[in-house]
Amino acid sequence: MIEIVNPARAVVFRCLLWAIASLSTGVSLYAVDRPAPVPSLPFEIEVTEKGTGWPVPQVELETVHHVRFVTDNAGVVAFDLPELMGQETWLTVSAHGYEVPADGFGYRGVRVTPSRGGKYRLEVLRTQPARLLGRLTGAGLFAESQKLGRELQWTESGVLGCDSVQNAVWKGRMFWAWGDTLLARYPLGVFDMTGATTSLHPLNTFEPPLRLPFQHYRNGTGTVRGIAKMPGAGPTWISGVAVVPDTNGVERLVATYQKIQPPLDAYEIGLCVWNEEALEFDRERVLWRKADGVPRPERFPDGHPFLATNELGQVTLLFGNPFPTLGCSPSFEAWRDPARWESLHPPETLGDVASDKRIRPHSGSMAWNAFRRRWVTVFMQAFGSSSAFGELWYAEANSPVGPWGAAVRVATHTNYTCYNPRLHPEFTPPESPILLFEATYTRDFADHAIPVPRHDYNQVLYRLDLADPALARARVAAP
Repeated sequence: MIEIVNPARAVVFRCLLWAIASLSTGVSLYAVDRPAPVPSLPFEIEVTEKGTGWPVPQVELETVHHVRFVTDNAGVVAFDLPELMGQETWLTVSAHGYEVPADGFGYRGVRVTPSRGGKYRLEVLRTQPARLLGRLTGAGLFAESQKLGRELQWTESGVLGCDSVQNAVWKGRMFWAWGDTLLARYPLGVFDMTGATTSLHPLNTFEPPLRLPFQHYRNGTGTVRGIAKMPGAGPTWISGVAVVPDTNGVERLVATYQKIQPPLDAYEIGLCVWNEEALEFDRERVLWRKADGVPRPERFPDGHPFLATNELGQVTLLFGNPFPTLGCSPSFEAWRDPARWESLHPPETLGDVASDKRIRPHSGSMAWNAFRRRWVTVFMQAFGSSSAFGELWYAEANSPVGPWGAAVRVATHTNYTCYNPRLHPEFTPPESPILLFEATYTRDFADHAIPVPRHDYNQVLYRLDLADPALARARVAAP
């Protein structure tokens, strides 16, 4: 029996035994002549829309043992599970507004046999008028494609997620502002709005894959920063972002701010103005403070503003979400003076072209559409059937204050939320039948929904073709 009393000597002893064994079996201790292992490519799954061949983002593919993959903006998944390579594999296919046929047991999916470097193309049928073009914000817009060695020129913004958008045309560019924003460094990110600019026409095409590079406002370390740091504790939200000239003809970028306290209640409402030198909003005036003990104002410049011209040629700046609740002269002085505001009374419900039910709008936006020669709106329904806040509708009217025709449902998000749709008429040419809108895609307010990786709490862009027969009843219904 050999007794080793010194641990260091024990290590030496084991190394000697390993060396002797290696020499006796011909195993080299120094693998200098062995080439480095070559990484094997994943199995590529490309999801396209039946009939157009367009890539479809945000399609979920789930294995029998519940590993989930989600297509990126290029409609691609990099399937890399070593345990399923070479095996026939069932993938459940699910997506909002797209589907594959059900089998005899009601399962919707496909069977594939993954292989390293192989490829499979999956077609899905669109079941709603709105086409999903892709994600505008967040991380990994092309993460799956990059795993396959493509889209490597795409750079990350540093933003993982962000709440609803506000837009305005400012200094010859498109100005963007988002609500609460998620960063990688900690679950709590930026809570006083983040912002960016793009060109006025940032999209070269209105087909996927969607690429929209933002020039974000950043701090000295290159991290996106807040642009609406109003005094007081808690988050700052801004809305009603507009551009109005003052008496000297100087254009001012303005907005309404709200200071927020738990549980998401405003304790202060006021007006703010963009400081072009500091590149952030400054407080202009306070409209209301909860601490003063006075009732909260029923109307203030909230939602999404737009200009409307009446039959006499008079121009009014209207604020609505989606339908206008307040109007004023399009000047800085009128915007900042509550005595010059006119209260409007939007419809509480709209009809449904497919039934006798009434639809209650909750949030959305509207714009004049040259192709339809009418005002158009896309709004989210309050307490829809598939999701409390996940069904989006389209309607038309001859006047911005109505009456509005019955609405057509254009997008459904089953047990998921898609709120605050924002039209982008600026992106498309005049007379174009294409209508683009974005909305916030999130599990918030859904019934215990599982967050979709990378996509949750981000802005998604949809496309409507206003010549689509599916919208014909909305066209006929408009008074």
